[in-house]
Amino acid sequence: MPETLASRRSFKATEIAPEHRVEADAALEILLDTALEPIVDMVLTARDGAYEALSHDGSVRFSRDESGSFKVVSTTGINPLAEQTTDHLVGLDAEHADLHPHRSSNSYPHAYLMTAQLFDSPASPDLCVIHSASHNWEDQGGHLGEHGSIGIVQARAPWIIAGKGVRNLGVAPMAAKLVDVAPTLCELMGVAPHADGCHLLMQDGEVRNDVLDLSGGRPKHVVGFLFDGTNSNVLYDMAARGEAPNVARLIEMGTAFGHGAMSALPTITLANHTSILTGAFPGHHGILNNAWYDRRQNKQVITNSPATWPTAMENLNTGAETLFEAVRRTWANAFTASIDEPCDNGADFSTFHFFRRGEVPPIPKSPEGLPFVTERFVRPSKDYAWASVVDHMGAEQAVGVWTGHYRDESYPLPRFMWVNFTLTDAAMHEGGPHSEMAAASVRDSDARLGAVLEAIENRGVFDDCAFTLVADHGMEESDRTCNGDWDVTLRAHGINARDEAYSFLYFGVPTTTK
Repeated sequence: MPETLASRRSFKATEIAPEHRVEADAALEILLDTALEPIVDMVLTARDGAYEALSHDGSVRFSRDESGSFKVVSTTGINPLAEQTTDHLVGLDAEHADLHPHRSSNSYPHAYLMTAQLFDSPASPDLCVIHSASHNWEDQGGHLGEHGSIGIVQARAPWIIAGKGVRNLGVAPMAAKLVDVAPTLCELMGVAPHADGCHLLMQDGEVRNDVLDLSGGRPKHVVGFLFDGTNSNVLYDMAARGEAPNVARLIEMGTAFGHGAMSALPTITLANHTSILTGAFPGHHGILNNAWYDRRQNKQVITNSPATWPTAMENLNTGAETLFEAVRRTWANAFTASIDEPCDNGADFSTFHFFRRGEVPPIPKSPEGLPFVTERFVRPSKDYAWASVVDHMGAEQAVGVWTGHYRDESYPLPRFMWVNFTLTDAAMHEGGPHSEMAAASVRDSDARLGAVLEAIENRGVFDDCAFTLVADHGMEESDRTCNGDWDVTLRAHGINARDEAYSFLYFGVPTTTK
């Protein structure tokens, strides 16, 4: 694997402590037993100076040298990470043909790199369990749509970049990583690089110059949109069929990565929101998962919940720099805005500023009567209803800032704005990514995207703007009949492991929340 920007900094893997090896090995024996094969794809760990990926029919040990390159040390049976292509299961037909791929027909893009970055964190687990593509978390709500794995469909997010300074390639047969988004936007805007040539202090991604064309000048304004938890194949197909006209408009104005942008392990919400906006991997920026255990402070850390979103960035590692901070560092008078985005460090306007000040912005009590709401789903689905209300609030804020007024306050034109929409994640979880509920969420979100684009046009600056649309991870159809929880099995065998976020196993720490 080629050298990465992460190799410019020195990292040391956090390994299983010697006193926990026996218990970890006992847990591995249970996790890799054939009884759990339907739900456990593989288990990742670090020990004895190397990383390991272990599955039911084989394993691989690999190391990372000082240049950041990876070398396979040994394999037994079938190497579970052997297939790392990024063009696997591209397109709806291919995805439908292998809806719940076994690891023998799956792909795990950049798997060595993704494993290593996770164990770079001092808060990394002893064992990271990767659930199978078909696993349905029945005990945790029974979502038809799932993510969290580094399998291709769960890792693949859409990425569109468009407007001034961007090449017009349409849907191109290319792939990227989500950590590439921030440095690419920095280069597009003209953000001043640091002494090492990187645009962000803890940058792991690279500038995708292959989609930029700065010969006509740089944009004065950049606007980013995030459709949380969106299946890339579904979004691109709907755009092509005219069901997401505003997404299609962006594609026509620029480039869509047809093979997607790969999210980092774990392919979870806030870990990858933060990776998108810092250009750093979760194991480096410090927002490691939706929840994890911090041995240094002997406490559970939860970041991805309504109660913790306003303060989640208190857990960001010192040195991680957001796009908002990079813009302000380059242009002292630049105005930036973060709409319903927890990773808002450095933003002048932020939805969560209101919450931190105890000033909850206007949130409708119900979605009834709101624009861009599919009533068919808001009535039976509490999650669809709530996400519709939240996204309406976000669109209202974004439009207000672009019109120059929101809540009796006046605002200048944003140099950089980021807008997070959550409905797609709620709908694709509940109905599955190929459901009519999922399609409705894309149509609703596309309409809200269109409202923001219209506000920008009304200000007369559209032609001096660039845009990006991305998701934080993919979403894969699960199998309702494939359920169960390895945590239950481990406890039944007397294994005393703390399971955080249903994937991170810690040994030798309290198993109750502290």
